[in-house]
Amino acid sequence: MTQWAEEVDPVHGDFRVQLRVEKVLFERQTEHQHILLIENRTYGRVLLFDGIAQVAENDEFIYHEMLAHVPVLAHGSVRSVLVIGGGDGGAIEELFKHADIERVDLVEIDGTVVELSKQHLRSVCGASFEDPRLRLTIGDGVEFVADSKNLYDLILVDSNDPTGETNILYSEPFYRHCARRLAPGGVLVTQNALPFFDRDWLRKPITRLRKIFADVGCYQVAVPSFYGGFMAFSWASEDASLRQADGDLLEARFRKADLHTRYYTPAIHRAAFALPPYVSGMLA
Repeated sequence: MTQWAEEVDPVHGDFRVQLRVEKVLFERQTEHQHILLIENRTYGRVLLFDGIAQVAENDEFIYHEMLAHVPVLAHGSVRSVLVIGGGDGGAIEELFKHADIERVDLVEIDGTVVELSKQHLRSVCGASFEDPRLRLTIGDGVEFVADSKNLYDLILVDSNDPTGETNILYSEPFYRHCARRLAPGGVLVTQNALPFFDRDWLRKPITRLRKIFADVGCYQVAVPSFYGGFMAFSWASEDASLRQADGDLLEARFRKADLHTRYYTPAIHRAAFALPPYVSGMLA
């Protein structure tokens, strides 16, 4: 009998998507969420939290390259990074491709995600968890940011969608704590799910960020395993020039970093900030 993993629209319940399960590799109910890792012929290994796909090994490079390389190359001199969430290791694997990055603090609330990724998702995380530049904390990212005294050139919030206990990672108090932890000229990037389904997933965080940062915007990327069109990343910084980095500068930095990417290019970087009216209207 064919087994299917079903993903239900978490906002309105208006659609369902099914993934054929070739094999269940891992399943556990933790303190924070139900975790399921399956194999699928199209997407490879797919990790789901509470029935929602979080990462698929055959298209994760799209999401993680755009999450990491866009702010790193726009900034130009990132040395220290804080990642909230991202226990699958995909974001830090991309970050560690930049030799100039000296330290990455990863704060993941669910240690089970890290352990299963090291065991089953090496195609996603590679050897990133063994990189000596990593400082791994299993704990609450909100508390970490509030209590930390460190300053970071880049903060990435690689969290679940803004539902349930994750909502606090989209709140104004959390953003204010992030702003205090950014070094001068630093950048905050957060994932904001699929605005087509719920405009508040993008509009409300952008409104909150504008109360705190001088320059706020967003960029988009289409990830096949995230159903519903383009997903959005919020961008916030005190330096408006970073979001406007020109193509020649990005190309020079890209070549210097000697990156070998499957999705990111400097041209795609700039194009990702060109928003269709239905999205730009949410930011007005």
